Amino acid sequence: MRKPKKILVVDVGGTNVKMRVSGHRTLRKFRSGPRLTPEKMVLQARALAAGWRYDAISIGYPGVVLHGKVAVEPHNLGRGWVGFAFDKAFGKPVQVINDAALQAIGSYKSGRMLFLGLGTGLGSALVLDGVVEPTELAHLPYKRGRTFEEYVGDRGRRRLGVKKWRKAVADVVERLSTALQVDEVVIGGGNARRLTRLPKKARRVANSNAFIGGVRLWQASAR
Repeated sequence: MRKPKKILVVDVGGTNVKMRVSGHRTLRKFRSGPRLTPEKMVLQARALAAGWRYDAISIGYPGVVLHGKVAVEPHNLGRGWVGFAFDKAFGKPVQVINDAALQAIGSYKSGRMLFLGLGTGLGSALVLDGVVEPTELAHLPYKRGRTFEEYVGDRGRRRLGVKKWRKAVADVVERLSTALQVDEVVIGGGNARRLTRLPKKARRVANSNAFIGGVRLWQASAR
């Protein structure tokens, strides 16, 4: 497979859809939310990308992706994502990957890394010696009948208050890093900036790493 010259990276989140084309620093975005269907996303993305030249597209999807296809409907968006033909809708080659995995690819340096995205929910992915493995840790049970996401996602932050939320994040990071035996934990997402002190073996990354991941995704495919 030949490597595309220009790649449009579309990072679909529970609050916003953010876009950037390789070779440019300009970020464009529009609101997402529970009424956003894949058809609406493609229409708005194509309209917003007007004037940009691109050969292929990387999409970060906030949910389960298997073999490059959306496998489960999202928790925070509209319906219709499973089975949707993104390449046909965009009219260009498209690769779809879990949004946390996209950020993980863009943040990876070496060894065994766990990525945790603190946003509307909780995104997670492992990179093990260069091989990315999306995970669904968010909905595993954590405490008092609640899941990890219900403690460290945005609803958990509002329910607990910032101080208790930070303690919960530190505890979750320690538990998961110990259980998965990783060398480091990378923390991203919109709420990562709310942490005043990072847990041990953790580093914070910018959301813009998703766009690096989108480019690397096509570079890996070309190889």
